[in-house]
Amino acid sequence: MKRVWSWIIFALGMAFFFLPLIGTLEFSLRMRRGEYSLDAYRSVLADPRFQETFSYSVILAIFTILFGVFLVVPTAYWVRLKLPRLRPLIEFITLLPLVIPAIVIVFGYIRLYNSSSFLPLTSSTFGTNLLLMFGYATLSLPYTYRAIDTGLRTIDVATLTEAAQSLGAGWITIMGRIILPNVLVAVLSGAFLTFAIVIGEFTLAALLNRPAFGPYMQLLGANRAYEPAALAVIAFGLTWGCMGLIQLVSRLSKHTRAAA
Repeated sequence: MKRVWSWIIFALGMAFFFLPLIGTLEFSLRMRRGEYSLDAYRSVLADPRFQETFSYSVILAIFTILFGVFLVVPTAYWVRLKLPRLRPLIEFITLLPLVIPAIVIVFGYIRLYNSSSFLPLTSSTFGTNLLLMFGYATLSLPYTYRAIDTGLRTIDVATLTEAAQSLGAGWITIMGRIILPNVLVAVLSGAFLTFAIVIGEFTLAALLNRPAFGPYMQLLGANRAYEPAALAVIAFGLTWGCMGLIQLVSRLSKHTRAAA
């Protein structure tokens, strides 16, 4: 009887998750009256603004991921190795983006880095892009740090470091050839979460007036009917594609370790 109830609860959960998606998919295919078609998808993919904003957000997501990895991996490694007493403080700091709204962060950026400040980042396109990347890295910090910290818990950081140092390895070699490969799956998990945040974020990009994908989705949703549904399905497909890549890399990593 317990197994039957477990399957019923599982089926209800799957229905709760998939029925809205199926409804969105079905609605996105009804742009042509009386028949199903891919017109909404063709319209979205052929829109120059879609190509411009999506490529901009993808490029910015790549730089944000790289910046986050270079910031968080050494920090989490050093805290776990040398400064374990600071872990509660670091965890508290990394949780602040969850309790401070994005609109507060972006107004603070604009106030601090405007054209009349000592560091006028908002007065140039490059500076504004840099500021937006820092903002995205801040928003993704809670997820990136916890993913990488969880990955570091699965390995013996102290023993690996001592073994590498006994063989003459420097800190850069230790980080690049020992620590990073062992937490690669955790890094990828944080990277794909960062990618999802950058693709869907609206507030920072809109108030900094950058051609990102989030403001484009909001603008399209306010003026069209079928195209936003198509965009939602595309975004869902990208998210599941990222999750599939995580699983693939995880399995390949396990097979590589087993072979070694």
